[in-house]
Amino acid sequence: MSLKKLMTNSVKYNAWANQQYVNWLSKKSEELLNKEVLSSYSSILKTIDHISGTEKYWFSVIAETAFVENQKNIFLKDEVLKELLDSSNQLSHLINSYSEEELVKKVKVVSPWFESDFSKYEYLEHAINHGLYHRGQIVTIGRNIGITDAPMTDYNFYNVVKQQENKQ
Repeated sequence: MSLKKLMTNSVKYNAWANQQYVNWLSKKSEELLNKEVLSSYSSILKTIDHISGTEKYWFSVIAETAFVENQKNIFLKDEVLKELLDSSNQLSHLINSYSEEELVKKVKVVSPWFESDFSKYEYLEHAINHGLYHRGQIVTIGRNIGITDAPMTDYNFYNVVKQQENKQ
């Protein structure tokens, strides 16, 4: 399998997983999704906002564009869920437009927290793994506030679902 195919499938998976979470959480009350618990981000909506903000940051690194951080004090369900879908779809479209040569191009990052010089595909893998990590936290936060019906979003499950859809 080529790097291009692997990265394209990875961003499609990420967008699909985020869509599953949006489908799931859009049926929950805004009050419940803003309920505070002890976690790295204290509510489900704050965690989702962090995922999409981080996807936007890594998009800017990979696309080699300026990043503008969007700080919020209010977390509205419809807005936060829409931003999650927008950020993952933007990332997917960007990667779909890249050649394999573009994916291996190195990009230097200098920030207050770290300095690195990795290939675009490595930053992409980090962004996707970051979202996976925090989606797991959302499941745990949900369980702590009484939400127990999280969707299955494992990568293998995604691949099986897509294979079945392709057979139809």
